Amino acid sequence: MAKRIKNILVPLDGSKNSIRGLDEAIFLAREFHATITAVFANDLPIVHTLHPMGFWNLNFKKEAKKIFDTAKTRAAKKGILLKHKLIDGYDPGYEIIRYSNRKKPKFDIIVVGARGRGIAKELFFGSVSNYIVHKASMPVLVVK
Repeated sequence: MAKRIKNILVPLDGSKNSIRGLDEAIFLAREFHATITAVFANDLPIVHTLHPMGFWNLNFKKEAKKIFDTAKTRAAKKGILLKHKLIDGYDPGYEIIRYSNRKKPKFDIIVVGARGRGIAKELFFGSVSNYIVHKASMPVLVVK
């Protein structure tokens, strides 16, 4: 019996590939009557994550709101409910995996764009999508 998809996790960063990932997640959500949770991972320098007061960049917050608003509009046009979550840490890939392993909501699949905005960083550290593919405990769909 085929596994039913109820909850889809989609990492977004505003890049064209992350939007392609979102569009594929919307397609899957329509097919399986599923909900989508979009996450935007703030890539904080490690110095800020260790500071006791924390760090919350207002530009990050504005950028995330714009991306989430666009994503909600795209999903709503297809009749899909899209929830969103801001997450931060020094490593977006790690934070996305940590979020995906939460007990509530339980995600059935991660749909991620093949490449985001961190292309230069990818040459040195590996891509977020590559990290997700290797560390996820659930199926991952990588969209090019």
